[in-house]
Formats: sequence, C-alpha cells, structure tokens
Amino acid sequence: MNVLKPHLQTTIWTLLQANASQREIERVTGISRHTIRAYQQRFAAEQSNCPGVATGSEAVASQIAPPRPPASLSAATSLCEPHREFIDAQLRLGRNAMAIYQDLVDHHGFAGQYNSVKRFVAKLRHKVPEQFDRLSFLPGEEMQVDYGEGAPTRVAGSERYRKPRLFVATLRYSRASFRCVVWKSSQRVWAELHERAFRHFGGCPQYVVLDNLKEGVLTPDLYEPELNKVYAATLGHYGVVADPARVRDPNRKGTVEHAIGHTQSTALKGRRFESLEAQNEFLAHWERNWAAKRIHGTERRQVQAMFEEERAHLKALPLLGMQYFDEVERTVCDDSCVRVQHCSYAARPAAIGSKVLVRIYVQRLEIRDIRTGKLLRTHAKAERPGTVVLPQDERVFNPSRETRLILRQASEIGEHAARLCQLLFAIEGRVGQRKLWGIVGLVRRYPAHCVNAACAQALEQGIYSYKRVQGLTESLFAEALAAIEAQASASSTTTVAAAGLTQQHELIREAEEYGDLFAQAAATAVCTMVATASTQRSRS
Repeated sequence: MNVLKPHLQTTIWTLLQANASQREIERVTGISRHTIRAYQQRFAAEQSNCPGVATGSEAVASQIAPPRPPASLSAATSLCEPHREFIDAQLRLGRNAMAIYQDLVDHHGFAGQYNSVKRFVAKLRHKVPEQFDRLSFLPGEEMQVDYGEGAPTRVAGSERYRKPRLFVATLRYSRASFRCVVWKSSQRVWAELHERAFRHFGGCPQYVVLDNLKEGVLTPDLYEPELNKVYAATLGHYGVVADPARVRDPNRKGTVEHAIGHTQSTALKGRRFESLEAQNEFLAHWERNWAAKRIHGTERRQVQAMFEEERAHLKALPLLGMQYFDEVERTVCDDSCVRVQHCSYAARPAAIGSKVLVRIYVQRLEIRDIRTGKLLRTHAKAERPGTVVLPQDERVFNPSRETRLILRQASEIGEHAARLCQLLFAIEGRVGQRKLWGIVGLVRRYPAHCVNAACAQALEQGIYSYKRVQGLTESLFAEALAAIEAQASASSTTTVAAAGLTQQHELIREAEEYGDLFAQAAATAVCTMVATASTQRSRS
C-alpha cells in the first residue's frame, strides 16, 4: 500500500466519515481508489481494536493515521440529537437545512444555531447514486455512431490549425471501433462514413443507434422518425435499420460516447497533425495496436478477441457498394420534360405541371413520384448541356399559349423570323420552344432587321438552329457597323479636303504675340500666389 502524507490521510478519513464514496474521494483528491480502499480497511481495523493506550506498532500507526473520535460521541454532543427523527423525516421530504432550522425554532423550542443544524443535516443526508440498468447485447446486434472533435490539424495551404469532426462507430458487443476525421459533414458524408465503417468491420449489424443530428434524422420522433433520404437509402442497401435515440438522452448510446472520450483523452490529447490523412493513419494505428488489444474494464476480456467472436455474426456485405445521389425537386414543363443541369428529360407518366423528385447519380438519372417515391422513369445522364432526352413519339406538337406568344413576337420581327419559328415548332414540338425564345430574344441586343435577315439566310441554308441564327445575326451586325464606320470616315475626309485650312486672316495674330500673352499670364499668376502666401503668414 502507498504511504500517504498525514494531511492526505486526514482528508481521506474525513471524507469517509462524511459517507463519501470511493469514486467521489478519487475525483476530489486524485488518489487511486485502490489506495483509498486500503486505507478504509486500515481505519476500520484500527477502530475495531480501539486501544486505550497505543504502544509499539500501534503508536506508529497512530502517528500515520490521526485518531478519530467515535461517531456516537460527536452525535451526542450535537444539540440536534434529540430531534433526529424529525430532522430525518424532513430530509426524506426533500426539505433543506434552513427550513428544518426554522421549524425547530418555531415548533420544538430549539436553542441552537443554524450552523449546528446544517452540520447535523450534512451527516444524516445520504447521497443516493443514480442507477442505470446495464444492458447486454448479442454479437452483431447493435452499432452506435456519433460525432466528436478531433485533434488540431493544419488547414491545407495555411498556417492555421483547426479541429476536424471525429466520427466514431462502435460495435456494442465487442466495443471494437472505427474512427475517422473529416473537415465537413453533410448528408452524403454521414452516409459514406457508415459505409466505411461497415467495410472496416467486414459486415453489418442489425441496427444502428445514432443521435438526432440533421445529417441522419430530419424530423425526430419516438415512433416514426423521418430519416435523410441518402442515409435511409444507404442503410437500406446494406440491410441495416436505424434506431435514433430519444432527444436529449445520450445514455442510450453511452458506449460510443465513452469511445469518443477515450479517443480524445488517450490517443489525441496534446497532439497536432499536418493533414487529415496523417490523423486518420494515426487513429488506425492506435486502434490496431492499442485500443483493440486492451482489456475492457467491464467485460474483463480483450476487445480484439470479442470482435473475432462477433465478426461471424455480422451480416454479409453486398457485392456492390452504395451508389450515392443528389435529390432535387422539379416541375414537369408543358413539353412533358423536366430540366436538370441545363438538359431536358422525359417525365411521363408524370402529368404536366406536377412536382417530381429527381435523383441524380453519376451515370444515370431517376424520376420518382414525390409522394410515394415510386420510380417513374430512368435516363442515362446527358454529357452535353442543352441535350433533349425525349422520344419522338412523346413530343407534344399542339401549340400552347406560350407557343402562340412566341410566334406573335416572331411575326413582329419579320416574315422570315416567323416562318423559321413555325418550322422549328413543327419539327421539335413544345420541347423546341427554348430555341424559339432564344431567336425572339435576339432583338434585345440587335436590330430586328438583322435578326430577320439572319433567319432568311438560315432558311436558305436549311439549318434550323438558334446557334446558327445567332451567329448570322452577329456577322450581319458587325458588317453593318463596319460599313457605317467606313462611310463616316470617308465623309469626314472629303469634308476636310474640300474645305482646306486657312493660314492667313485678319483675326489670326502672329505666334510671338500669343507667346507674350502666355508669359504675362504666368507671371501674374506667380505674383498672386506669393501675395496670398505672405498674407496668410502675417495673419498666423
């Protein structure tokens, strides 16, 4: 047993007399519970012997541990002892020392001071520790996940350090953990971290316990929580069920909470890293060489051995990984298409004007019903902006009010513009109205006769395209500007040559007279400046 200094022994003895637990004494003094337990046994043995005179080894022990008066003696000397039953009953009702003191004075004729009641109440009051049920889980049943803070890491391209987010996933049976740090979190990052955890463990648990953060749970509810779509699709792909904890109930996922604290206090405390990759490599090394090989305090077994036992009970991983997507809401236009990333995609059987959900994958695109999530249409993702993915038999050719408006504006531009717009609509239907709007909108930047002439040339060439009309309009406008500038330059040259320059006239003086005039004006200005400066100095 460690031999403590006399004042520390006195502190332990005093706290034990006050019915403090060993854990509380350890928290207050910083002394190990094993040492506190040994001194408690030693004090109990000495009190049971209770010699009248200490001799020999007992005298030495009395020098180390201070003599303690019997508890009965201290209670007997208190003025509150005759009222013990009343005070104890009031404490059970939850009343404080001041209220008990006031009742003792008013109804029991108590003559002591408030401090006497306060000390007596402190001895009688017993702190009942908060109790928790210890839950047990089957292998491969539950995994708990949560975010914490990682160690300070240098931000790329700067000298600044910042703490990233620390993701920890812990299997409840074996306490094996997956740890990873990221700069930012989002719905997709949250789902990707779960997938990496499944791959790390080599299998999937039956369900996942998580917090009610927005990356995973959109609307917390005890019975039917609304999950983020990407996260729900990821768990569905791996056959895992989400079990969000109650709001403000972190004890439900106490295993991962402890794992985060263990990681921060043991692995990352006092460390700095130059990059996220370096910190993730260190966390993997620490988990493999230290955390997995530790003996768990509750189970008294090695974490790695428990994980090897649990590995066989995890569900097998699917052959293909999760295909992540972005989900957006779109309205079906009057041409029966939806606009996604500057491209048009057929949306039938969705009705014109209705809302649909569009899931954008890397190589494909899905159109789903906004209420039921039912798949309506699948398309390969277009590579070039402006592409129209719409079969010819699904095109709508009956003119709408928007079509009539465009054709009326085209007829105001000119005959050729109206004819070209009519041909484009007859070829492409309503889906080609965007091209018609582009042709009509050229009059905002160029004269109408240039746009009309460009449409005439496009009709002659047989190229019915907005880009072609735009290029022809720009060329015609540039040619017109060049012709105007050339005509204006020729006209000014002719005027100057015809008029000539007059060198002799009665109103034109000699050059020397103009020079004398300029010199006289400069001298007058200098004199004025000097006079002004002298006046200011005299005033100051």
